[in-house]
Amino acid sequence: MSIQPTSLGIIAGNRSLPLLLARQARARGVPRLVAVAFENETDPALAPLVDSIHWIKVGQLGKLISIFKESGVQYCVMAGQIAPKKLFDLRPDFRGMTLLLKLRERNAHTIFGAIGDELRHEGIELIDATPWLQPLMAGEGYQLGPALTAEQRRDVEFGFKVAKEIARLEIGQLVVVKDGTVLAVEAFEGTDKCLARGGELAGKSGGAIAVKVSKPGHDMRFDIPCIGLSTLRTCAESGIAVLALEAGKTLVLDERDVAEAARREKISIVAL
Repeated sequence: MSIQPTSLGIIAGNRSLPLLLARQARARGVPRLVAVAFENETDPALAPLVDSIHWIKVGQLGKLISIFKESGVQYCVMAGQIAPKKLFDLRPDFRGMTLLLKLRERNAHTIFGAIGDELRHEGIELIDATPWLQPLMAGEGYQLGPALTAEQRRDVEFGFKVAKEIARLEIGQLVVVKDGTVLAVEAFEGTDKCLARGGELAGKSGGAIAVKVSKPGHDMRFDIPCIGLSTLRTCAESGIAVLALEAGKTLVLDERDVAEAARREKISIVAL
């Protein structure tokens, strides 16, 4: 790892990724962890895993920067999501409002990219968290659950091409397909609702194929594609038979639980 900070700031979103990152960073020798957490988003279970945790509201950019500066943080990472609707329901502080007014397009990538620029101006570098998370990454040949049939492999290859194209167009990063037909394309609603819609359109027999990819030139500093147990639950509820991931670009959270769920629900998970 090229950077090994003595103090690492964590901008902590929701779900389990911030907790996993804190454990991995600590295990890999980072001596001090400073977390900025978001009210009604971040899991409070993060608190005992870091040296200090500071709670703010989404949009309080000035406060976030002040916390890191006062804590002597020079490097920080983003881990976990902020619910997409929160990005459009901001009550920002003055610095956050100034940033938003400069943006011609407002989506997760432009907003978080601009936040990275603001941090850099204050001497704080937003860096990629994947060096600490590499053990959780699904590599080429990764597979859980049943082996794919020849028909499923064809749909996976078809879905991968479609998913890469919608990702290039900044629409989404997931598609649901069946028998060479696109059933659902992820947009603003997010992964779970796209899976549910695609599963419904697959009919009573189920058997849909979901493919999740990264964007071309994907900035892993603030958007690491990942799946977890909640994703598997949604797949099971929606009749999704296969979940295909892009190798080396997707984290599998809570892998032991995910593997057990894949076996129990007969859902195939593959990386390609």
